[in-house]
Amino acid sequence: MIRVLVVDDSALVRKLLTETLSRESDIEVVGTAIDPYVARDKIVQLKPDVVTLDVEMPRMDGISFLEKLMRHYPLPVVVLSSLTPRNSETAVRALALGAVEVLAKPGSSVTVGDIGKELVRAVRTAARARIQKRTPPAADAPPVSFGPLRTTHKVLCIGASTGGTRAIEEVLRGLPGDIPGTVIVQHMPAGFTGPFAARLNGICAQQVREAQDGDIVVPGTVFIAPGDRHMLIERDGGRYRVRVRSGPPVHHQRPAVDVLFQSAARAVGPNAVSVILTGMGADGAAGMKQMRDAGAWCIAQDEDSCVVFGMPKEAIKAEAVDEILPLDKVPEGIVRALQGMMVGA
Repeated sequence: MIRVLVVDDSALVRKLLTETLSRESDIEVVGTAIDPYVARDKIVQLKPDVVTLDVEMPRMDGISFLEKLMRHYPLPVVVLSSLTPRNSETAVRALALGAVEVLAKPGSSVTVGDIGKELVRAVRTAARARIQKRTPPAADAPPVSFGPLRTTHKVLCIGASTGGTRAIEEVLRGLPGDIPGTVIVQHMPAGFTGPFAARLNGICAQQVREAQDGDIVVPGTVFIAPGDRHMLIERDGGRYRVRVRSGPPVHHQRPAVDVLFQSAARAVGPNAVSVILTGMGADGAAGMKQMRDAGAWCIAQDEDSCVVFGMPKEAIKAEAVDEILPLDKVPEGIVRALQGMMVGA
């Protein structure tokens, strides 16, 4: 049984979330809290497996509480945030602090009925997450260097889901600013991917942007797939372009890692390095297998460093992986693969 504590200042939202979760036979709402101070006491008393957390609350905002919680009493947290530009930026901050997922909060334009299945899925995912104590960041290690080698015709493809925002940040910060053109799918709702890209752009050496249809993939630039849109890569003469499309979800996801990886297998082939990071489910495994069969070098994050060892595990089972690395060694593995490809070119 998954024990859940619901934290929200709205009595109506607390009631709706409790009713939605309590319909599931494997989930029990063990308590609710009106603000972080009440939540703190109930966490100690009730020892929930998962906390759902509102962002905007009296006395202490949800982000300040999340930061304290991750430092002193780490728990899987699902954040609910209203879909406004300011709250979207706050939601991305929550993911960076260690929240497992962020969902659109029920309100005037979003109802519990709209997110009921997503809420249940997120709580179940969070219950399986491996949450580590949040410590102040140490001084950044210098990025791995490529040296004088050119990377113009290479492409780096990355896919991630649960826990992926922090994993992607760590990978990019470990790489130099002149990395090959990079395309990333992170499972994230529409409205959150723009602020996520903007946050990465402010802290990473590369130029990071939310992808737009027709963008040219060039060294030093990272494209994040927009929420609720698939991202593909295609060859355009002597260069690559990204394509942003609608279309049905794949593995219940849009954007889907498989869509990106399968397009990279067709368009980039042996000039690609593929990385699959922490996440629930099997998205990316089939596409990575196609990339490996096309000659790409494929890296999976190892189990111990994953928040959820789902997507990498499925890729490994599919024999789609050349190398399994802890998260802090992934940047080095990327550079080593690219250097080997360029030496052999």
